[in-house]
Amino acid sequence: MSLYTEKQLRLIEAELKRLQLWQDEPPSVEAMADPTPFACESMAFEQWLQFIFLPKMGEIMAVNGTLPSQIALGPMAEYVWQGRGEMQALINIINQLDEHLSGSN
Repeated sequence: MSLYTEKQLRLIEAELKRLQLWQDEPPSVEAMADPTPFACESMAFEQWLQFIFLPKMGEIMAVNGTLPSQIALGPMAEYVWQGRGEMQALINIINQLDEHLSGSN
């Protein structure tokens, strides 16, 4: 399971970079501490993916920890990027990761 998860995480990173959404500088300390789902009050969803989700998943995998089994990033991605055709590949990758971790593929 983790090899597929690792591949999907790398694909998310690659797609963020391809879309020129990857950032060199992290959001502020305050933004990073935002307790709202997806830190939506202080950063864009792509920032949350880059600076919170991807590092957290990497940490879990580095220690062979238990990956989340119920995630729903796809609906958020579809909502945030609705009507933006250039985002469809990234949305598809995120949906595939959701399905994989939820065991429904």
